[in-house]
Amino acid sequence: MATIREVDVQELTTAVMDQVIDLQRDIHSHPEIGFDTVRTAALVAENLRAVGIETREQIGKTGVVGDIEVSGSTRCIAFRADMDALPMDEETDLPHRSTIPGAAHMCGHDAHTSMLVGAATALAGIRDRLPCSIRFIFQPNEEALPGGAPAMIADGCLEGVDRIFGMHVWPQFDTGKIGIVEGPTMAQPDTFSIEITGQGGHAAVPHACIDPIVCGSQIISSAQHIVSRNIDPRSACVVTFTQFHGGSADNVIPEKIELRGTIRSFDTEVGESARRRLTEIVEGVATAHGCRAQVQITEGYPVTFNDPEACEEARRSISVEVPLSDEGTPVLGGEDFAYYGQKIPAAFLFLGNRDESQGIVHFCHHPRFQVDDQALPIGVRTWLALALGAG
Repeated sequence: MATIREVDVQELTTAVMDQVIDLQRDIHSHPEIGFDTVRTAALVAENLRAVGIETREQIGKTGVVGDIEVSGSTRCIAFRADMDALPMDEETDLPHRSTIPGAAHMCGHDAHTSMLVGAATALAGIRDRLPCSIRFIFQPNEEALPGGAPAMIADGCLEGVDRIFGMHVWPQFDTGKIGIVEGPTMAQPDTFSIEITGQGGHAAVPHACIDPIVCGSQIISSAQHIVSRNIDPRSACVVTFTQFHGGSADNVIPEKIELRGTIRSFDTEVGESARRRLTEIVEGVATAHGCRAQVQITEGYPVTFNDPEACEEARRSISVEVPLSDEGTPVLGGEDFAYYGQKIPAAFLFLGNRDESQGIVHFCHHPRFQVDDQALPIGVRTWLALALGAG
């Protein structure tokens, strides 16, 4: 067995970069949404089998799992990449931009998949020197509930695995570094919809109507007090309204309106408190305005929790090859990687993906989000360092 200091990680990375870049361009041009990652999964499986990695398909519906087993080792660690795109249009001028209307890789999952395939290829070439077995998990449907992770877990992707790592390109700090956060790392992203029913009528006689728009506006205003007055200021939480639908004409007070938004927190009790208070406020304000209200809250992925020991292992292994960033902080975005961390110790890493000189500054889910090509070899080196430092 070799240690990370006895293997030229840079040389291994360089040897697979053409494959990584070609695959990233291919996947980016042909985005697939949700569980419909059939073409992407086939590309992944083809590349894994080409280097002799034992490969299983249709795990968690359309997921792929590859294994490099090390004889004599009782330990197995897993690396996970997500494969799905977003249901949105791309607004970049990249030559490999999306060719599918209404679908685009604006979150970097194309990079995650290609980097892990490249790392798997490199590790397959030195399998006799690995300190433990490695499992490669390629997952569909990270972007939408119920997530792809529960289906992968149900199909046994974690069986025999001691620890799991994930990685996400991250535009909040510069390319070339890895960020690691211990403990709560990403939030539970709940969503809500509120239907307010009043009594419609002519805008010229509002006294003869019950205006749901006024009621909805008051709900939005009152709900801002949840975080400022009901949540401990030492606890992070957001209650954000993102949609207000209602009305069809300038001179008509509508019968119904709909509000939508999200609640996000790092703590179960904080999230529960915010959800309860939102319901109470909606019902109270609606009653005061003479309206009827229906509130529907959908709890999102659990909090992504980074196990301290897994983080320490990652820092120890990665720092030999890649600088660690001191800019990594918890973020109120959500990740279904959280489900893996509920089963076994896990760590989710942030890969710097920001270069202002190239205009690569947009955050994930922006129509002009872009993966920095210089981040790709950093990601591959990170996976290799984790694998070689796992002994």
